[in-house]
Amino acid sequence: MRRYFIIGVLLLAAVSMALAGNPGFGERRYSISTMAEYSYNKTWGHHGNLDVQALMPINPHFEMEAKLQFSTANVYTGALQLRPKFELPVGEMFIETDLMYRAIARSRMHDMTAALGVGYRMDYVSVTLGVFCRVMDDFDRSWYSTQTYVVEPFNLLYRVEVFCRPQMNPWNLSFQISNVDDYQMERMWQPLFSIGAYYDVTEHWRLNFTAQCKPTGMFHLDATFYGATLKAGFAYRF
Repeated sequence: MRRYFIIGVLLLAAVSMALAGNPGFGERRYSISTMAEYSYNKTWGHHGNLDVQALMPINPHFEMEAKLQFSTANVYTGALQLRPKFELPVGEMFIETDLMYRAIARSRMHDMTAALGVGYRMDYVSVTLGVFCRVMDDFDRSWYSTQTYVVEPFNLLYRVEVFCRPQMNPWNLSFQISNVDDYQMERMWQPLFSIGAYYDVTEHWRLNFTAQCKPTGMFHLDATFYGATLKAGFAYRF
């Protein structure tokens, strides 16, 4: 599995560095994107995912994003993100409010997560820090029984992403460490490591690529990977 991950990373880097010079996305506008995923972990084995996202910039200072994921592992996720933004003399500050619902139908479980984070973005770096709360429950729990749901009242949220080129560039390569992504939020000692790339084919079309892994140990002190994901897709900007 490690060999396939390294090959995927090299391919992403090669594609990103080979393609340059086309016009970029420029300002953020209404867009819809879709990605197909291949994923493997010890819990669910080999499976595929389909991601669909819609970005809705209401005005220069506020945007919304809706996200859906359908998995052959019989897991379904929906998320809504609200993001107020504040221009600074250097960079941009933003506040992220997330609501995420995941139905793990294969195990007849579901959970709801709410998160609040504050971030700062510059040309080459984006950093987010916040907290989230999760409620987990059983599909079959009776409201009249003594059994109850499980609450995790406090978890730290963090995300650090570094870009090889300015974020407004028509192509880029990024490296990220975080305990959250678009469709999962993990405990602070379970980081996700990601490499992403994009290429703007035209003003309206963008190609996206991502490779992600999550090691079994804290900050990959244990080098045995139990989860890896490769994603590829496109976005259309209106």
